[in-house]
Amino acid sequence: MHKIEVVENGLEATNKTTEFENEGFSKDNIYIFSHDKNRSKDLTDATETGSVGMEEQGVVDSVGNLLRERGDELRSKMQALGLSEMEAVQYEKVLDEGRVVVIATDNQEGPEHLL
Repeated sequence: MHKIEVVENGLEATNKTTEFENEGFSKDNIYIFSHDKNRSKDLTDATETGSVGMEEQGVVDSVGNLLRERGDELRSKMQALGLSEMEAVQYEKVLDEGRVVVIATDNQEGPEHLL
């Protein structure tokens, strides 16, 4: 299961992260997406939340992201968290508008099932 919220800025993303934590989600299972790679990294660092990497995506997709356009990379990462292709496309369009997407997942199986 996952919860997804669209927010306008970093402050709202931080507040949403706290809200998700209060609902029982671990910080490691909360992910912040922005179309700007630096903004994503800064928000992830500031909130000490999870980052979608090789563990969640597997080796092939992680390496493939090095060659992808940013939109393709974002959709791939969202799908690795359990979103459908259609959902990933929808939220990537929201990111194109300059907004931020916060995703919390309670993936009990661990990311290994995504490999």
